[in-house]
Amino acid sequence: MPKTLADIKKSLDGHLGKRLLLKANGGRKKTVECAGVLSETYHAVFVVELDQEDNACKRVSYSYTDILTEAVEITFLDDAQIAIAK
Repeated sequence: MPKTLADIKKSLDGHLGKRLLLKANGGRKKTVECAGVLSETYHAVFVVELDQEDNACKRVSYSYTDILTEAVEITFLDDAQIAIAK
């Protein structure tokens, strides 16, 4: 991943609307893993629309700092990976 917040935002802007796997620190040694679509990017945060059947909430947002500090890991899926996941 890029090394600055501006580079991270620019990288995410290029992936708007694409499916992804999100792995985030849930606190107290818990890790949250979920799938969704990168829906919006703002000046300081980005929004992911989560798959409804797997999650109670439908949207989550994280800051670009979360990616920089590796509290959140994002893996974008290509078409072959999406077909396997379904």
